[in-house]
Order: sequence, then C-alpha cells, then structure tokens
Amino acid sequence: MAQLRFLFVALCILVFFTSCSGNKNITAPQIADFIITNNEANVLLYARLVNGFKDDIVSEIMAGVPKEYILQIRVYEERPYIWSKKIKSSKIRRTIKYDNLKKTFIVSGADKPEPAEFSDLYSAQNAMADFNGIIVIPIIDLQRNKNYYLKTMVTIDKVRLPLRLERLFFFVSFWDYATPWYKQKFILK
Repeated sequence: MAQLRFLFVALCILVFFTSCSGNKNITAPQIADFIITNNEANVLLYARLVNGFKDDIVSEIMAGVPKEYILQIRVYEERPYIWSKKIKSSKIRRTIKYDNLKKTFIVSGADKPEPAEFSDLYSAQNAMADFNGIIVIPIIDLQRNKNYYLKTMVTIDKVRLPLRLERLFFFVSFWDYATPWYKQKFILK
C-alpha cells in the first residue's frame, strides 16, 4: 500500500513538472551575431535578438500596451588569480508601442536620437531586435593587451508587482522572459 501511494505521488509530481515545462515556447529568445569591435574612441557591440517576440507579447503590443526591452551590458577585466573586476555596467532600454489611431508602431530608446515610426510589425520588430553600434565603453578606460570580457543579456517581458512587492516576492524575477547571459572575451590591441 505504501509503495502504491509513493508511486502515485511520484506520478503526480512528474505530470505537474511536465505540464509546467510544456507551457514555455519551444523557441527561446537568444542573442545572435554577437560581435565586439572598436573604433578610434569606443568599444562597440553588434548583436541581434532572435525569437524575442512571443505570441502573447505581440498581442499585447497590438492592443496598445508598450513593451520595454532592456539590453544589459557588463564589462569585466579578467584576472588570473582572483575574481574578475567589473569595470562598467549599463542598460539600454528600448520601447515599442502600437498607435491604434495612426496604425503605426513607434520604437524609441536611449540609443536612438528620436523615435522611429513603422507601418508594419515586422519592420518594428527588426528595429527592436538589432543592437548595432552600441557604445560599450570608451577605449580610454581600458589598458592595452589586457584580457577583458563582455557579458550581455536582453530582458524582454519584465514582470512588475505593485508597491515594490518584488522585494518580498523575490521569485517573481524567474517569470521574466529573457535571454541567457552571453559572454565574449576581447583584448584591446
């Protein structure tokens, strides 16, 4: 009898976790075409977000709800015998909003001088997903021939609770729709 009860509980737990994992999209968001380069003054990042628009996000955008995408960038100096030293951390926010009256999509962000308007969703999605020529750090802040690495991720659908309740319910951050952290080493020559 005890073995049957144990088998039933184990089967219920297995069904629960299988159903929870089945609700997620098969295509998770990712960062692709990740390139770090520099010009005379700055280290630049080129990247593209892939699979960043779930069906429910698109339906919310079409209903007029603005969605914010946050590109987080962290630059570290790699040191051999102790932990790496964080040199700079920054966030770049982009917002997409659909104007129901004009039937246009408005994409704005800190890295764009003025908001851009698009007549179709596909063009607006490309504008949101392309992170081209993002200034990561000035070259003056780095030393030549030292090892550095850059970590970046994109948070897409950040879950917010009212009245700062996310401090109390810390597990809510696991509901966020985001890419994993991507790490790329570079040396300033």
